[in-house]
Amino acid sequence: MSARQAPPPAAPIPATRMTTPAPATIRRLGAHDLDTMHALLDVFGAAFEDVATYGRARPGRAWFERLLGSDDFIALAATGDDGTIVGGLAAYVLRKFEQERCEVYIYDLAVAQAQRRRGIATALIDTLRGVAAALGASVIFVQADYGDDPAVALYTKLGMREDVMHFDIAVAPQ
Repeated sequence: MSARQAPPPAAPIPATRMTTPAPATIRRLGAHDLDTMHALLDVFGAAFEDVATYGRARPGRAWFERLLGSDDFIALAATGDDGTIVGGLAAYVLRKFEQERCEVYIYDLAVAQAQRRRGIATALIDTLRGVAAALGASVIFVQADYGDDPAVALYTKLGMREDVMHFDIAVAPQ
């Protein structure tokens, strides 16, 4: 009977993919992250070219503490290597009435102009996916404006498109 020979050692597998550092550090804001929330509002104002809306009449400390401490609001901030806020998102948790479940609506998502095309928006949504899963959400949804091709491309890559109409209905005067 012949002795079994060990197979020859396997050749090393060449590296086919380099790992890259994370594009930013992302974290969920809490009730006491007021300075970070203000920096995030600055990013939104610049990115949406609407500094007045995001800076003119900001809520006070108590409002932000209640909002950021709420289970129904999610603010994620992306911080660059130098500690500055380079992007973020604001989302609302919508508790459903027909079943014990919730959905998450991305209200705002922005990345500073100089930081775009680095995967920060995708990383923000991936982080939100984890938060939404922990909340038991069934879906995350977002709107995109016609003509906002980068946003449409991002959301198309990550999800399924639905064509719907959006209406703003004025609140009755008091």
